[in-house]
Amino acid sequence: MKDSVMKIRLKKGDTVVVLAGKYKGQTGKITATHPTMNMVTVENINVVKRAVKPTQLNPQGGIVEKTKPVPVSNVAIVEPTSKKPSKIGYKFDKEGNKVRIYKRTGKEIK
Repeated sequence: MKDSVMKIRLKKGDTVVVLAGKYKGQTGKITATHPTMNMVTVENINVVKRAVKPTQLNPQGGIVEKTKPVPVSNVAIVEPTSKKPSKIGYKFDKEGNKVRIYKRTGKEIK
């Protein structure tokens, strides 16, 4: 089950709100998705400090802040008009293209 790829409906650049955990209620943009881990990385959410050894890229070394991924189940996309979390659904538009919609309002996700 570890190497299976999950279907993540969220995309890079989506604004999401954290539903559970230490950062509950905070919002941020998705910077990366990790389908094999079923997780997403959200900017300024789940920031941890890590001690790193000096490398050619970072000759100083020391303590570095890293943003770690959070489970997809702990975040939801923010519906821009109501500023509330919403689920994501799919629909076909007039041209026959598959588009993402907010389940809360039925509006298309831009």
